[in-house]
Amino acid sequence: MDSTGLTYTDRKVLVTAGAAGIGLAIATRFQELGAAVFVTDINEAAVESAQAAGFAAAVSDVSDEDQVRALMDTVAAELGGLDVLVNNAGIAGPTGPIETLDAAAWKTTFDVNIHGQFYCIKHALPMLRAAEDGAIVNLSSAAGRLGMAGRSPYSASKWAVVGLTKTLAIELGDDGIRVNAICPGAVNGPRINAVIEAKATMLGRPVAEVSDLYHRQSSLNRLVEASDIANMAVFLASGLARSVNGQAMAVDGNTEKLY
Repeated sequence: MDSTGLTYTDRKVLVTAGAAGIGLAIATRFQELGAAVFVTDINEAAVESAQAAGFAAAVSDVSDEDQVRALMDTVAAELGGLDVLVNNAGIAGPTGPIETLDAAAWKTTFDVNIHGQFYCIKHALPMLRAAEDGAIVNLSSAAGRLGMAGRSPYSASKWAVVGLTKTLAIELGDDGIRVNAICPGAVNGPRINAVIEAKATMLGRPVAEVSDLYHRQSSLNRLVEASDIANMAVFLASGLARSVNGQAMAVDGNTEKLY
């Protein structure tokens, strides 16, 4: 690892849900800095698009341990090892008061948002232990440090990501593997638009009104961009962050309340 900058030449990176949205921004930034990047995604069309853009890629559902095990075999064959794992895969889950939520939808949210990270870390560890300076970056959320009315499964799963991160930072420290989390605020894009629409329906308020609340919930009065998350990811996995471990880094424009 280059301890003086953000050079990723000869570094190997896996980004889950890396073929679109925040994941693609993260994968692209690592690639721009010289890394060999493998992306996986559940969306076959997005994977094909990523392959056309020059990424090694495969379809995989991180909530299925057998698929994750096979994914890591593919990564090992394609990249010859792994230095950085970015656990980006996540879903918004259902919106509504807790008594209205479907148990299956609650479970699916945890299967992707936290169980998927567990599976990926578990099966990537042999490669990360063999790396000179392994790093894991887990995607949590501002909802992983604040409560979020109407979004209990999402918020609870993202708090779990922070707990996993802090625990593994201790557990894997002797292996030289740093584990950190990123807590994004509302990130501009189709996903937050769908969340806003669902929240507006729950509250019985106009979409434009709820959208304005989301845009103004941070001190900067604007949404976060996917590139902001990508920049934090490459920092946390770099030599510049060699003593940053077990942290949940907020990239949310100073958000103090979630709507």
